[in-house]
Amino acid sequence: TQPLVEEGLTIWLGNLLLNIPLILVAILLRGWHFMRRTFIASILFSVWLYVLPEYPIVSGEDYLLIALFGGAIMGIGLGFVLFGKATTGGTDTLAALLQKLLPHVGVARILPVLDGVVIILSIWIFGIRISLYAVISVIVCGIIADRLVSGFRNAYTAYIISESSAQISKTVMKELNRGATSLSGRGMYTGSDRPVLMCAVSKKQIADLKEIVYTVDPDAFMILIESREIRGEGFLQYSSEEL
Repeated sequence: TQPLVEEGLTIWLGNLLLNIPLILVAILLRGWHFMRRTFIASILFSVWLYVLPEYPIVSGEDYLLIALFGGAIMGIGLGFVLFGKATTGGTDTLAALLQKLLPHVGVARILPVLDGVVIILSIWIFGIRISLYAVISVIVCGIIADRLVSGFRNAYTAYIISESSAQISKTVMKELNRGATSLSGRGMYTGSDRPVLMCAVSKKQIADLKEIVYTVDPDAFMILIESREIRGEGFLQYSSEEL
């Protein structure tokens, strides 16, 4: 076990003491329904900080490796927490609250900005060299967390121009169990009207979609666009916690 005070507050105790008032304020602003997962996650985070021993993966003062791999590991953990619609407290919670004011910006993108402010304010304590390495760690953490969260949600939107769009749509609905929408289009070179088939598919269905289109019409024109988030039947469902 760790003493409560060892040349100052231990990390687990400091984390717990700082998070309690922040979470209480967040509950008042957003309600218990929004903050219940964060409350549980912050408590468990402090518990694990207390229980798990420190293990020096990198020896010496190789701060670059520490910043890169520390940020990567932290980003993976944070990504799973954010995907579960929770935070671990601290700047995570502040980022989640700010995200309600900036719904077009993800929490994982707001977090590095807040952490950057904290790092700037702590330069006079740790010095400029350590703080610059901390910036690297924060950037790596933010990138990985954002990619991990969006990676679970990513899908593809396909636009297909073909004379056999009706057959393609029937096959897609039958074999892939995905809906399709026919949009009105006009070829500007020929001046003729032609339908544009729009279909949203998951990553693992892309190869099947390509095979269907090629089999039905080898001359079909298809555009695949990576979609950051798709909501509706067969994809993510709307949640009151995210509105």
